[in-house]
Amino acid sequence: MTDTVKFTRMADGDRDDYLFLERHEREAALHVGDRLIDALRLLDNVDSAYRVSRYQHSIQAATRAWRDGADTDWVVAALLHDVGDLYAPYNHDEYAASILRPYLRDQCTWVIANHGLFQRYYYAHHFGGNREVRRRHESHPYYDDAILFCERWDQASFDPDYESLPIDFFRPLVAEVFGRDPYTPQVISAGVRVPLVDRVVAERRAAGLD
Repeated sequence: MTDTVKFTRMADGDRDDYLFLERHEREAALHVGDRLIDALRLLDNVDSAYRVSRYQHSIQAATRAWRDGADTDWVVAALLHDVGDLYAPYNHDEYAASILRPYLRDQCTWVIANHGLFQRYYYAHHFGGNREVRRRHESHPYYDDAILFCERWDQASFDPDYESLPIDFFRPLVAEVFGRDPYTPQVISAGVRVPLVDRVVAERRAAGLD
């Protein structure tokens, strides 16, 4: 069996070519999660004036989410929210959201797509900017979720003394998310809101029961 298509121009491909490509690309897509973790590791080598690297920041944010009792979608969103920093420094939020959108609840991807703007609350006024620019989204159903995401997990996760979970702890969660059928209604769950913080789950995890 051939391991490539027959054509050199897409217009010349036949049904067998495109069925082969579909199978090949679906198989390759199963490894997206592993590649994203590799991409996240690259952020450990990027110059950072923060007291932690972007890689450490990402793991710390995910750890805080997990310890808050957040579900899998939220934890993976927190882990990968800055994965675009290396390649898209001025729109890293949109970059990350575009990667996550086929696999996560719409609530989570909206927050990731807009977290850069919401983070301006913590620093824009120091440059004469409008720290309340997030209010342009005040009528959006996920507005409060974005505020809480930034407050509890993003802006708080630059602490070099915080004890984060190891990256391998998150691998099964990433594998679960990127093993989903992309863009299905069950995955996207349009309009569904899941709390970021679940105190009962958080207490069970703190006790080692989950």
